[in-house]
Amino acid sequence: MRELIIPNWPAPKCVKAVSSTRFGGVSLAPYAGLNVGAHVGDDLHLVEQNRQRVTQLAEMPSAPVWLNQTHSTEVVVLNAPTSMVVDADGAFTTQGGVVCSAMTADCLPILLTNTQGTQVAAVHAGWRGLVNGITENALNHFSGDVMAWLGPAISPSAFEVGDEVRQAFIEKHSQAHLAFTPGKQTGKWWANMPLLATQRLQRQGVMAIYGGDLCTYQDPERFYSYRRDGVTGRQASFIWIAE
Repeated sequence: MRELIIPNWPAPKCVKAVSSTRFGGVSLAPYAGLNVGAHVGDDLHLVEQNRQRVTQLAEMPSAPVWLNQTHSTEVVVLNAPTSMVVDADGAFTTQGGVVCSAMTADCLPILLTNTQGTQVAAVHAGWRGLVNGITENALNHFSGDVMAWLGPAISPSAFEVGDEVRQAFIEKHSQAHLAFTPGKQTGKWWANMPLLATQRLQRQGVMAIYGGDLCTYQDPERFYSYRRDGVTGRQASFIWIAE
């Protein structure tokens, strides 16, 4: 099914996870496709249709809990499905049938589960959230061994940042320099978000890390990309515990 990406990771059978793409939706240009972002200027009636399509396509047990993402480090604990939009950049649950979500259009979606399949989380990791501790805050809710899947995000060959971004990561963790290579101009760097996320996860003891090889910027047919298009839609990554 081209509309959905199914993570290739050894998650417990009770843990379900998917990422949406641009395929299969009703939005019109410049949001053409399966845009699930209600904050980007798209027709909200079409966005709602797209969200319903994703819920049905993935056979979710309930509508996803959507986040109002602000590049914060806030991780909310969800105890039941809700139609309220929650202010956070990560969602964690231990409850069956609660669908955690993270919307992206270049930022890195990170899905987490413990090996028992009793705890799951979805994280929206832009560079600000990542450097300030969004993954650490999410992992603080977990117990036992955890595995991670890194979803579609901008790749190192397309994500050029200033020296202040590189320095911010290196100040927190010296090995972060390995995730940056010189850019086209002096003071610019190509940033490897999947590697930066992997470093942060590994420092927290997460060694089972999968994915990280899908580039939003270089695949306009399949993915939305804010850096490529400016005005554009959002895809999302979802995880839940089957009841």
